[in-house]
Amino acid sequence: MGRSLEPEVARYDVSIVIVSWNTREILRDCLTSISQQTHASHEVIVVDNASTDGTQGMLKEEFPAITLIANTENVGFAAANNQGLEIAKGTKLLLLNPDTIILDGAIDRMICWLDKHPDVGCVGCQVWEDETTIQHTCFADPHPLNLAIGEFNLYRLARWVPMFGRTEYTGWERTETRTVDVVSGMFMLVPRAVFEAVGPMDEAFFVYSEEADWCRRIRNAGWRCVFAPEARILHLDGGSKSTVQIRSRMYVQMQKSKTIYVRKHYGRIGELSARTVFVVGALMRGTVFGVLGLVRPGAEAKAKIRLAKAALVYHLAGQEPVS
Repeated sequence: MGRSLEPEVARYDVSIVIVSWNTREILRDCLTSISQQTHASHEVIVVDNASTDGTQGMLKEEFPAITLIANTENVGFAAANNQGLEIAKGTKLLLLNPDTIILDGAIDRMICWLDKHPDVGCVGCQVWEDETTIQHTCFADPHPLNLAIGEFNLYRLARWVPMFGRTEYTGWERTETRTVDVVSGMFMLVPRAVFEAVGPMDEAFFVYSEEADWCRRIRNAGWRCVFAPEARILHLDGGSKSTVQIRSRMYVQMQKSKTIYVRKHYGRIGELSARTVFVVGALMRGTVFGVLGLVRPGAEAKAKIRLAKAALVYHLAGQEPVS
């Protein structure tokens, strides 16, 4: 349960919590944009997960007004956010990724929007990948069927089978307001009263799926989760990565977190279903790209085989990759 803070003690319109891990340069740009684009009274809390790139030194030297929580080890995304939330003094709480740039007073605009919608427990804004591309943020609850749709790329058939488009809200261009299951974690604005009611993030999630779990608990408590294009931010890491760029450890961690989510909310049968989906998906990709790799060798095919092998080793033997 969240820490109670009496209204007269709340000192800011919003507390902005940012978790960093070796993001010195982009974090600098993020903090500068907050300062330049935010007029509402605010505090910035950066929780650094034991960066080795000089992040903490940069913060102390260039941004002495922020509150820095300097962890001596990487405690994970959910746990680090909770550290920031625990000391936050704002009437609203914003979880913000360090690889974002605030545009056109986005935080001020979203605070005003949230004030007008008391039935909303979490709101996200429009996110741009570049000057011309709106990122498709927000998604449906990751229950086992939706996991299967994503794992087997069935969403690509949404034009002919509409139900396959429900996981990513296919056909919605993020230009109008919509109630969603999950607000994407790079910008999550939450009223303090909601935080006090539902409590902090579940630290069982080291990274990934923590926002899905938090949003589910917010919805279960009676509030809506909403995407509102009243404001926009730039997400510097918003574009898709090639398979070659994806690390085995993070790929497996994503599947692990999804499995934890399904076990928590759908029980052991749900967990078994999720693991079956991931194992079958890995076997299919490993087989297909193994054959293609023999016919047409390349880095992309090798990477897909590497990720498939890592997933199989994790789900069948319980071993996680170290890199």
